[in-house]
Amino acid sequence: MAVISTSIAVPEGRLGAVRTTVPVKGDRTDLTASYTAVSRSVKSRGLLQRAQGFYLLVATGLVLATAADVTGMVLLGHSWYQLILAGVLGLIFTQFAFLSHEAAHRQIMSSGPANDRLGRYVGTFVVGMSYAWWMNKHTRHHANPNQVGKDPDIAVDTISFLEEDAAKRTGLMALFTRRQGYLFFPLLTLEGVNLHLTSFRHLFGRGQVKRRKTEIVLLAARFTLYLGALFVFLPPGMAAAFLGVQLAVFGVYMGASFAPNHKGMPIIPADVKLDFFSKQVLTSRNIRGGWWATMLYGGLNYQVEHHLFPSMARPHLAQARLIVRQHCDAADVAYTETSMARSYAIVVAYLNRVGLQARDPFACPVVAQYRGV
Repeated sequence: MAVISTSIAVPEGRLGAVRTTVPVKGDRTDLTASYTAVSRSVKSRGLLQRAQGFYLLVATGLVLATAADVTGMVLLGHSWYQLILAGVLGLIFTQFAFLSHEAAHRQIMSSGPANDRLGRYVGTFVVGMSYAWWMNKHTRHHANPNQVGKDPDIAVDTISFLEEDAAKRTGLMALFTRRQGYLFFPLLTLEGVNLHLTSFRHLFGRGQVKRRKTEIVLLAARFTLYLGALFVFLPPGMAAAFLGVQLAVFGVYMGASFAPNHKGMPIIPADVKLDFFSKQVLTSRNIRGGWWATMLYGGLNYQVEHHLFPSMARPHLAQARLIVRQHCDAADVAYTETSMARSYAIVVAYLNRVGLQARDPFACPVVAQYRGV
C-alpha cells in the first residue's frame, strides 16, 4: 500500500476536518494496468479526437463578444458606464486564455507546431501573457502536481501553500500569512498585473526562452495597441480606471478558475514516487455543474480527466469522467468531486490552516517558550 502525506485535505461532507494521509490500495502494477484500461476505453470511444468545430465556434463567439464590447465603448463615449464593459473585457480575456491553455495541450489543432502558433498568438498577443513562460511552468505542474520541490504551483510566493514555508514567515509577512486564506481572493485582483509583469520578466531575463523575439514583438504590439487606443479614446482618469477594472476582473477570474483544482488536495513529499494514475487522480479535484461549469471554467472543472488526458478536447471531458470514475471505484482510488462553492471554502480553509504555522509577530517570545511553541 502506498501512502501520500498531506498538510490538510478536507473530506467533501465535513468542511474543516483534517485528513493527514490518503491510502492507495493495491500495488503499482494494478494501478498501471487500471490506467491502461482507462486509456483503451477512452480511445475506443473516440474521446481523444480533436473537436475543431467546437473550438471554431468558441473562438467566433469570443471575437464577436470582443467586437460587441468595443462597439459598446464607442457608443458610450466618455461615460463611467465604461467600467462595466471593462469588467466584461476581463472575462473575455480569460476565456481567450482558456483557449491558449488548450492549444498548449495540443487539444485544438492537428499538429504540435500549429497548436503552438495558435497558443502563442492567442496567449501572447490577445491575452498579454508569455506563452513560453506558461508552457514551462504548466508542463512542470502537470508532470508532478502538488509534489514538493517539483510543482511550481505550490512554490512559496506571496501565498504559502506548504506548512514548512509558512513557518519561515516573520514580521508583517507572518501576520499576513496567518490570514492568507481570507486574503487570497482579494489578492487575486492584482493577479492580472502579476501575470503581465511575470511574462515581461521571463522574456527579458537571462534564461533560455523559445521564440523570445516573437513574443516580445507580440507583447509590445498588444500593449501598444490596447493602451494606445484606451488612453486616446478615453480621458486619462477614466482610461486608468477602465484598465484597473479589466485587470482586476481578469486576475480574479483566472485565479478562481485554477485555484480549486489542486489547493487543499494531498501534498506529495519530494521523495515519494507514485504511479501516474494515482498521482494525477489523488491530487486533483473536479467541480460539479455540467455544461455551465464547463463553459465557465473552460473545461478545468474536469481537472481529474484533464490531468489524465491533457490533450483531450473540452467537449469530451464529461464522457471521460464517467469512465474514470468507474475505474477509480474498481481500483479503490479516491476520486474527488465537489460543488463550486464548497471548493472555494476548502481553498480558504486550507490556506488558513497552512498559514497558522507562521509565527505570530505579536507573541511574546518568553511566553511562547513556556507554551512549547
